[in-house]
Amino acid sequence: MASFKAALSKPFAKYIAWKINKWSSNPVETQQKVFQDLISSAQHTAFGKDHNFESISSYEAFQKEVPIRDYEDLKPYVERVVAGEPDILWKGKPLYFAKTSGTTSGAKYIPITKESMPTHIEAARNAILMYIHETGNSKFVDGKMIFLQGSPILEEKNGIKLGRLSGIVAHFVPKYLQKNRLPSLETNCIEDWETKVDAIVEETINEDMSIISGIPSWVQMYFEKLIEKSGKNVGDLFKNFNLFIFGGVNYEPYRSKFENLIGRKVDSIELYPASEGFFAFQDQQNEKGMLLQLNSGIFYEFIEAEHFFDENAKRLTIAEVKLSVNYVMIISTTAGLWAYNIGDTVQFTSLKPYRVIVSGRIKHFISAFGEHVIGKEVEQALKEATKNTLISVNEFTVAPQINPEEGLPYHEWFIEFENAPEDEIQFIAALEQSLQQQNSYYFDLITGKVLRPLQLTRIKKDGFQTYMKSIGKLGGQNKIPRLSNDRKIADRLYELKLTK
Repeated sequence: MASFKAALSKPFAKYIAWKINKWSSNPVETQQKVFQDLISSAQHTAFGKDHNFESISSYEAFQKEVPIRDYEDLKPYVERVVAGEPDILWKGKPLYFAKTSGTTSGAKYIPITKESMPTHIEAARNAILMYIHETGNSKFVDGKMIFLQGSPILEEKNGIKLGRLSGIVAHFVPKYLQKNRLPSLETNCIEDWETKVDAIVEETINEDMSIISGIPSWVQMYFEKLIEKSGKNVGDLFKNFNLFIFGGVNYEPYRSKFENLIGRKVDSIELYPASEGFFAFQDQQNEKGMLLQLNSGIFYEFIEAEHFFDENAKRLTIAEVKLSVNYVMIISTTAGLWAYNIGDTVQFTSLKPYRVIVSGRIKHFISAFGEHVIGKEVEQALKEATKNTLISVNEFTVAPQINPEEGLPYHEWFIEFENAPEDEIQFIAALEQSLQQQNSYYFDLITGKVLRPLQLTRIKKDGFQTYMKSIGKLGGQNKIPRLSNDRKIADRLYELKLTK
C-alpha cells in the first residue's frame, strides 16, 4: 500500500504538469517576459549602467549593447563580485559562488543569487514530478535515494560561500526527502573519490535503494564496487531500484553496460544542470530530448555552431530556431550572466514544446582538417557499431593524429572495452561507416584522400579512471571530453594502452 507521501505526490505532480504546460505552450511570450524582467531588474547594476539597460526596450537593442562573452570576457566584472562589491552583475551580492575547474580559464567563480538558486531546486524536483505524472509510479518516494555528488563542505570568500554546485544544492534538499537520502553527511564530505565510493557502498549495500543519481561513469564505478562486495547484480541487491537519474554526458554509450550491471532495464530521467543554470530535463519517457526551461529566469539565444566564429554571427531567439541544427547556446540569467557562452552546443528535437539534446562542446570538437565532427556524431557511431552485438564500452575519447609517422592523418579512437569485439576490423568499419554517413565533411576528406579511416587504440581496464586520477579529476562532476582538437589527452592515454 502506498504511503501518504506517495499518494500526495500524484495530485502535486498533476498541478506541476499543468503549470509547465502553461508556459511551454506559450514559449515566445514566456521568454519575452523573462527578458523584460532581467533587463529591468539589472538596470541599476554596474553592468546594466555600462550597457545602457535603461534605454533597452527590445531584443534588437540588447544585441547592439551586449556582445557575446565567455568567462574570460566577463572576468573583470566577476572579480569585482568576488571582491565583495554589490550591484555589479546582479542586484546585491550573490548567495554563493559555484567554483568550477575550467579547462581554459583555471578556477571559475559562477555567481548563484537569491533569484537563481530556487530554479535549480525546482527543475530537479519537477523532473521527478513529471515522471510521476506520466507513469503514475510514485512508490519510489518511500525508498532510499542517492545522488553521487561533490562534497557539501563550503568555503567562504569575502562573506560569500563557495563550493561545487552539487555540494551547494545538497544544502537545499527538501525536509520531506532528508530521511530518505543517502549517503550520510559525514560520507558526503569525504574528498577522495575512491574512499568516498567505498564508504557509500558500506552505507547503502543493505538499504532499499529506489532512486540512484549521478554522472554515468561514476555511478558505474559505484555499481561495480557493489557487485564486487555483494556478489549480486545491482537489481537483485536493490529490488525496488527502478529509476536512474543522470546528467552531464550522453547515457546511450553506457546503457547496455548498465543493464548488465543492474540485471534488468530501469527507467531513466536525463537532466541538463550546470553551475550557470538548470537548463532542461527529460519530461517524457518516450520523447527524445529534454524540455528547455523557458520560465526559469534564463533568456536564451542561439548561434549556428557552423558560423559561431564568423564575424557578426547571427544571434537567434527561441522563435527562430530549427530542428536538428547544431547551435551554440547563449544565456542571460538572474545570476547576472549576460549573453554568456557556456560552451555547449545543442540541437532541437522538438519545437512544440521546445526540447533539446546536448550535441557537444563548441571547444570539444574535432576540426583539425575542417571536418567539424561533434560529440553527438561519435556517440551515434559507437551506438550503431555496438548495436545487436555483445560489445560494451566503459569509456572512450577521440583525438586527431595530424602528424603520423607514416601515411595520411587520421582520427584516433581511444576505447576501454568491458566486452571487446571479436572482429575488431568489422567494428572499426562500422564506426567509420556511421561517421561518414553522418558527417559530409568527414566523408569528403576520406574520399578525397586527405584523411585515412579511423584507427583504434584500446585502453586497459580502468585506464580512464587512472588518467582522471592522475590529473586530480576522479569522481564528482568531472567527465572525460568525448572529443579533443589536440593530442593533450591522447598522449597521456598512450601510457595506458592495452598491449596485445
